[in-house]
Amino acid sequence: MKKNFPVITVLILLSLLGIIFFQILWIKGSLKSEAQKFKEHVTMATYQASVDLMIEKGNLMPLTKKGGFIFPSERLQREIYKPSITQRYSRDEIRDIIHKAFTKQNLEKIPFEFAISSTSLIGDEIQSDNFYKLYSDSANNNPIVLPLESPPGSLSEGISPSELLILIVPHAKSFIWQSMTWFIIGAVVFTIIIICAFFITVRALIKQKKLSEIKSDFINNMTHEFKTPLATISLAVDALKNEKVINDREKMNYFTGIIKEENKRMNKQVETILQAALLDKQEVQLNLKKLHAHDLITSALNNINLQVDEKKGRLEVNLAATNDVLMADDVHFTNLVSNLLDNAVKYSKDDLRIKITTQTAGNTFKIKIEDNGIGMNKETVARIFEKFYRAHTGNLHNVKGFGLGLSYVKTMVEAHRGSIKAESILGKGTSFLLSFPLAKI
Repeated sequence: MKKNFPVITVLILLSLLGIIFFQILWIKGSLKSEAQKFKEHVTMATYQASVDLMIEKGNLMPLTKKGGFIFPSERLQREIYKPSITQRYSRDEIRDIIHKAFTKQNLEKIPFEFAISSTSLIGDEIQSDNFYKLYSDSANNNPIVLPLESPPGSLSEGISPSELLILIVPHAKSFIWQSMTWFIIGAVVFTIIIICAFFITVRALIKQKKLSEIKSDFINNMTHEFKTPLATISLAVDALKNEKVINDREKMNYFTGIIKEENKRMNKQVETILQAALLDKQEVQLNLKKLHAHDLITSALNNINLQVDEKKGRLEVNLAATNDVLMADDVHFTNLVSNLLDNAVKYSKDDLRIKITTQTAGNTFKIKIEDNGIGMNKETVARIFEKFYRAHTGNLHNVKGFGLGLSYVKTMVEAHRGSIKAESILGKGTSFLLSFPLAKI
């Protein structure tokens, strides 16, 4: 798992980046294609409008053709007296003609600005209010300029164009983006789904990696915890077979006592593991009743006194809460306090000092347990309530256990509708703050 995890992560990341890269290329290509298609439709609509402008109201004087030729005098006359587009149409009429041409190209909702000019530059015969401003920004608006020529077979066929139709679609890019909206949204949504799937997969892999490490740690700890008492029992049994020990009642009692104590120790470890399994299945039933928390804390202190005395430490007890009546299970509440005190002793330094205080804050009963032990770093504090987790100490086994104690404590605190918070400074000690709701009187 350790070897495969980086490879799997890199492969998934490369796949994700590849998908995103090709999605971007696809969107760019689609936008470019859509822009070209849009421009073609606008150009065709503009061309159609220019043709319609020359056909409608085509009341020009017909030219006389003799033998397929137009006499120069008639051409000159036609050029001189030909009325311009601006004379033949009003602004609204020109706009209507262009709009009809746009409608034929399915561009009826596209706004446009236009002008009629007698030269390649913009004239002042007809223009919309925004046209000059838009034309000055022609690099972004791409104006379409078409000569107004008479169509084949019309009255003025063959006469050189003297007017230009200039048309601009403002903010064309925004309409192109709008036409691609659902495609882009779909691409973005599915990309987000893929990204989420990637992170979920990586998170699951990390979790599996942690579980694998926890499993290995648990097996190592369990092996160590059972190996020591089994070895002790084996030595005691061998000693009991010795004839000198058999004939010595005092030695017999000593070695049988060792066997009994080690057997209790193993039973306790088995009970801890079974208890953790029950907590997983949520099969632990609390027998809640109104109890004085100070009495339960005192009971836990009595159980820990011997261990503190062995280490020549001291307990500082300040049970100052004015109201200590809780809805609690006497066994599990005592056990959770005992576990915290036991941890304080296990992870202590030479000068052991444990301080336990209580106080009442509103409808809450608070317990604070402090020690001056080895402390923990931030990473360890963040994970101490995880099942089977123990701070890594290399191959040292000076502190025994399966990493189930604090997980049990947190579960029991929450079962009592309380909360627990840990604070620690590496090398200076740890404190636990527990809060429980007071029982209603």
